[in-house]
Amino acid sequence: MSDPDLQPLIAAIANKSEQTVPQVLLKLKDILGRKSVEDDRDLEKLKQDLHSYGILQYCSAALNYDYENIQGGYSCVAQMAEILSSCCVGFHPVRNKEAFQNEFLPSAADSLISLANRLMDKAVEDKGKAGSIRLFQKVMDSISWLLKGHNELIPHVLQSKQYEEIQLSENEEIGVISLTLLQNLIQANSAFLSDIRHRALKGILDDIVYKLGCSSGPAAGRAAARTLLSLARSQSSIAEVIPEQYQGLDSLLKNDWIGKGFDAEVLQLIDLLYPGVRTREPAQDLSEEKVRAACVIQAAWRAFQTRKRMKKLPKAVSVLQRSFRERRRLQATQAQRRRAEEELKHQVLLRRQRALREFRQRQLLLLEIVPAGQVDRFLGDLDMRAAVMIQKVWRGHRERRTFQQQKQELRQFKAAVAIQRAVLRFLKRQRAKRHRLSPWKGPRGLTDARRTELKKQVDDYIALHPRHAVSAEGCRELHQRAQEMLRQHLMRRDADRRAEQHRQALLAQINTDLELLTNAPALREATGAESSVFLSRSAPVAMRARQSHNALLQAARCPWWKRLGDEPSDPESVHKDSIDVDLQRLYLGGS
Repeated sequence: MSDPDLQPLIAAIANKSEQTVPQVLLKLKDILGRKSVEDDRDLEKLKQDLHSYGILQYCSAALNYDYENIQGGYSCVAQMAEILSSCCVGFHPVRNKEAFQNEFLPSAADSLISLANRLMDKAVEDKGKAGSIRLFQKVMDSISWLLKGHNELIPHVLQSKQYEEIQLSENEEIGVISLTLLQNLIQANSAFLSDIRHRALKGILDDIVYKLGCSSGPAAGRAAARTLLSLARSQSSIAEVIPEQYQGLDSLLKNDWIGKGFDAEVLQLIDLLYPGVRTREPAQDLSEEKVRAACVIQAAWRAFQTRKRMKKLPKAVSVLQRSFRERRRLQATQAQRRRAEEELKHQVLLRRQRALREFRQRQLLLLEIVPAGQVDRFLGDLDMRAAVMIQKVWRGHRERRTFQQQKQELRQFKAAVAIQRAVLRFLKRQRAKRHRLSPWKGPRGLTDARRTELKKQVDDYIALHPRHAVSAEGCRELHQRAQEMLRQHLMRRDADRRAEQHRQALLAQINTDLELLTNAPALREATGAESSVFLSRSAPVAMRARQSHNALLQAARCPWWKRLGDEPSDPESVHKDSIDVDLQRLYLGGS
């Protein structure tokens, strides 16, 4: 049975509204104030009831609300964080212990560190106002109280992104608060350092050394020195790694932080990290300034790289999430498509089986209807149809196989014709170029001796062939005869050219018909538009095709047992040798 004081509180958190947070806070403060003066067992019982009735879960979720428009603002949420951390420590739940340890406490720690991150941003925007820093300090104290009560949460918090952002803040006051938190955790229980990842521990050391090298205020230096001293004292391995990782740290500590009010901590840190360094002679510290500068540069560079990585991390996470969701969506789409295809195949198979079953049932019904004297005739018709179907399938297979063989030979002949046609056209163009008239440019490279020789040859030819005197009428008659011969030659050339064009047109038509026959589709796939392409416009060809079709129909009407031994001859079937002869003639005609 629950405490009567908790009934109003349970009713207040039922609607889970942001405006009820101040009321819940007042009731919680009142109940905790009255129970704190009573026995410790009553206080522990109250904390168990708060967890059992979901009040602590409500407080953890309320830390993520936007308090800009809530009464009390961030002061209210800081008090809520303080109450949550105090109520999570000092009791053990009666039921659901594993859920409390593995689910509730990590979520409460995440809510607290997220609230601290938001308050840090608000303090940076307010340029370090005292009120914002005080609220941030209160929330960090609440986180420290929760982590001291539950040490198993320390690695979870220190390795979170929100704590890393707080740790990398440039504000000195926020840096001092974060370092103080880490120092308190190390002093309370340093065993958690062995559970932290090496990368997170290295980031903490980089930030501490960076603050030692870049901070100017004594508060930040004191907090960094004390935290580094606590880390070095907690584990000897850390004390051995720091001098190797950060060279020149001893010079930085001696030159910058001696005389700032916390010399004892600085000297203890130097003695712990660098045994015997204070006994060295001044002559041995020749390059301390260079080492110190290198240390500062290293720390600044590591801090810059860490901040750069933190800025890019949200974008990389969003890209990764987007690609993962897209890949998961594609996989779901493909799986859905495969299921649809399998379902379609299954439905088609069922329909085929159903159709076959109905067909066989119809056959049985027909057998029952047929008279007894006609059963043999009916069975004979069925056998006839089956035989015709078998013959049709076998002939189709045979003709397709024969056509595939002929198709290859036709393709070879067609390729030869195309090659020869191209060669003949090329040769024709070359001959036309040679016979084309070109302007006379005269002989090149004639010497005086060659001119004398040519002149002598011309004189000898004139001497052997003297010119006869021809009258004007003879010249006209000779001219008329030459013109008539030229006209006859031109007429004959035009006729030959038309005949050649007609022959080339016939060859092109024959080649086109061969190509159509070669690429013709199967009969089961042919359509009306495709069959019209093969209709001939020639009357003899159409008559021959009709005769062939009638012959095939007459042969098909014969009983199948008469056609087993004697296959009807196809009028259109052509022997392979005759095909070769025709193709050779076609080839010679095309050439």
